[in-house]
This record gives sequence, C-alpha cells and structure tokens, in this order.
Amino acid sequence: MAIELYWGSGSPFAWRVMLTLEIKGLAYQSKLLEFSKGQHKTPEFLRLNPRGKVPTLKDGDFVINESIAIMAYLDRKYAEPPLFGSTPEECGLVWRAISECESYLTPEGDKVIRPLFFGKGLDRVEEIQQAAQTIRQELRSIDTALAGSSCVVGARISAADIVLFPVVQSLLRAASKDAAQSLDLGLLPLAKNYPNIGRWVRQIEALPNYQRTYPPHWKE
Repeated sequence: MAIELYWGSGSPFAWRVMLTLEIKGLAYQSKLLEFSKGQHKTPEFLRLNPRGKVPTLKDGDFVINESIAIMAYLDRKYAEPPLFGSTPEECGLVWRAISECESYLTPEGDKVIRPLFFGKGLDRVEEIQQAAQTIRQELRSIDTALAGSSCVVGARISAADIVLFPVVQSLLRAASKDAAQSLDLGLLPLAKNYPNIGRWVRQIEALPNYQRTYPPHWKE
C-alpha cells in the first residue's frame, strides 16, 4: 500500500516530511487538508490523529504524527539516503542541530511568523522585536557554520537541513509582509545579511521535485 501523507499548505512541519519523502524518492499519496474548511478536525481524520494536526503519515497499517518522528521513522524504514547520519558522530551533530532549531529558532520564530501571517498580535511590538533579536543571533550562528560547509552538518543534506529549511522560509515570507516593514526585523535582504544561508536556501530549492513540496497557496 502506498504511503499517505496528510498535510496542510504552509505548515513548516508538513513541509519537512514532504522534503523527506522527495529526497528519499518515495512514492506517496498527497492528502492536502484545508484548515479553513476544518478538514483537520473531521471524525475521519481524528481517528488517524486525535490531536487534529498535520503532518500525519500512514504507511500501510502504521500511522504516525509529529514531523521529526515521521522523519526518523522514514529514515529507519527507507534507509537511503541516510538523513540522521552514517556514523555516531554525524548522528550526534544532526540531532544537536535539530535540537537547537527546535529549542531556540522555532519558538522565537513563531512569535514573529504568526502575527505577520494572521494579523493578530501585531501590537505586541516589543515581544516581536525581542524574538527577532534571538532569531538574528541564531541565524548568524548558522550562517557562520555554513561558511565552511555546504549543508548544516557536513557536505550531504541531512535531517538538520530539512528541519531548519521550512522555518527559515517561513521567516523570510513573514519578513516580506507589508506589516513587517515597521518592525525592524533585520532579516532581509537575505543575500546581504546572511549570504551563506542564502546560498544554502538556493541549493535546497534546486533539489529535484522541490516545487512539489512548495506551499500551494504561497504561489498565488
């Protein structure tokens, strides 16, 4: 039976899993859910994932949710190319990068992305700017690391890149919104402020079938 992926357009977490599937060359059935229609809260979907969130993956009789858990499952079952390292050292470095992203960049990014995407909370200017300061610090650290490497960990794309990439893309899209102009986020232009991240982004965008993973409503 084919892999089924339940996802939502613009979800950075679903984007991670789509990139994983494409990089591994795995066939899958795309199950795009529309949040505006409440399709992630239907009885049918809640039987698969009682939390009513995406991504959710069904592989035969096995169902799993949470993006990094799905990535780890796919990497263990479909080993090539390996995304969590080929040696204990690589594995440790990949998981460190993932942990740093999830501990520092993702939660602070949420404080910037959500207000700019949905227009709620834009009056909390100080909170947004404080979050942006942490984001800039994290991006500077990543940019420095990428100066000597084509990928976040070593020369081959790994789960560290896949976890980070949608967060960076969501931040860049948020920073391009009209409402962001007065917030002094310091994220754009990417090529000037973080040139190595800019190179890394273009590298991932050049991957085969990348456009299949790109959020459909971002193309509008």
